[in-house]
Amino acid sequence: MSTKDKSKMYLHKTDPDQDAAIQRSYDDAFRPSEGYRESMPDIMDSVEAAHGDPAPIQQVGVSNFRLPLKFRRRDGTVLELETSVIGTVSLEASLKGINMSRIMRSFYERKDELFTHETVQSVLEGFRERVESLDARVLLKFNYPIIQGSLRSGLNGYQYYQASMEGQIGRDGVYRRGLVFDFVYSSACPCSAELAEHARDTRDAYSIPHSQRSKARIWVTLADDCDVSFEELQEHCQKALKTETQVMVKREDEQAFAELNGVYIKFVEDAVRAIFRRLNEEPRIADFQIACSHLESLHSHDAVSVICKGVEGGFRGDFTDFNDLVC
Repeated sequence: MSTKDKSKMYLHKTDPDQDAAIQRSYDDAFRPSEGYRESMPDIMDSVEAAHGDPAPIQQVGVSNFRLPLKFRRRDGTVLELETSVIGTVSLEASLKGINMSRIMRSFYERKDELFTHETVQSVLEGFRERVESLDARVLLKFNYPIIQGSLRSGLNGYQYYQASMEGQIGRDGVYRRGLVFDFVYSSACPCSAELAEHARDTRDAYSIPHSQRSKARIWVTLADDCDVSFEELQEHCQKALKTETQVMVKREDEQAFAELNGVYIKFVEDAVRAIFRRLNEEPRIADFQIACSHLESLHSHDAVSVICKGVEGGFRGDFTDFNDLVC
């Protein structure tokens, strides 16, 4: 055994017969009084300069805190969904920080309310007032269920759509309302279809054109005093693309799906333009952007495309995070 002296410990015993230098205990019965709360230090009262350069910050806040929130369907019924919240504000160079819990409390104070864009606007206005911010934004993300009927068998099942409600207030005080919606579909390649028919016609060779599971993501900015439901966005995508992936399928449905893919063959360019036409004809949508990704079964890479309405100061078609469209 080593004769080396034991090193000094603070929180743990070095001698079983003696207490540690610093005693640790938790008083389960302690409840702070109002006076005790008032005596607690608040780091915001510090006069020390913030670390780093005193530059303005465009966004600071919280991401992915979750709670159940209530939303209204197109038919007026109420749906409660687990919601992931991103809430941020801008921070001027003269300010040191914000109280993050205030953002969360703004939602818990309204957790029993129906969340509409008017509710989000009220939350954002509260953000700006509480933290002296010029800009504030909120993104509510959830999986939105819509019943989908099978193509021929008469069955029904829930299709879940990744969706978001977004609200922003800029330093101009104008509230901007947006929605984000993901739509998964099948895309059969027109080139592959032609080559398969050529092989059968010239050499009597049976072949199968390649197709792939694909995703469209649409961002929309709503016109003033207008609203669009997620059910309507789903319908716009379905009527544009025709080949949404299915939930409940029997043999007759699988055959129907194969026929639909044969009729509505599409390149990724065709997909974004088809949705563009639908959204561009919707007067309640002031601006929009569409990104599509076809997860190629021929190549080891994907085919992608982005298009926007072209509103001055609006979406610019600069989306590049295509890995987020993998489905």
